[in-house]
Amino acid sequence: MESIKSIIISNYKGSESTRNAVATELERRYGKEEAEKYDPYHNCLTFRQWLAHNFRVKRGERSITSLTYIERRDESGDVIATYPKRVHLFYYLQVEPITN
Repeated sequence: MESIKSIIISNYKGSESTRNAVATELERRYGKEEAEKYDPYHNCLTFRQWLAHNFRVKRGERSITSLTYIERRDESGDVIATYPKRVHLFYYLQVEPITN
C-alpha cells in the first residue's frame, strides 16, 4: 500500500496560527513526536476528504476542531464578507483504509 503522504493532498489554506492550534492538540493527544509529523496538506483531513481517498474514521475517534475563514465574493470577484467556519479534522492515526 502506498503511504498516505504520497496519495493525499488537502486543500488546506489556513494560517500559521490555525496550524499551530491543531499541532498543539495533536501534541496533547499523541505526544510531541507525533505533533512534529503533522502536515496539514497530507495527514489531517476532514471526514469527507478521508472518504474520498478510501479511508474511514475509526469507531470512537473524536475530531480535532479547527477554524477557517470563508470569503464571500460578488459577481466581479471582490470579497464582500469574510466569516469563520468550524472545521472538524481527523489525523491519519484516526483513520483506516476501506477494504471491500
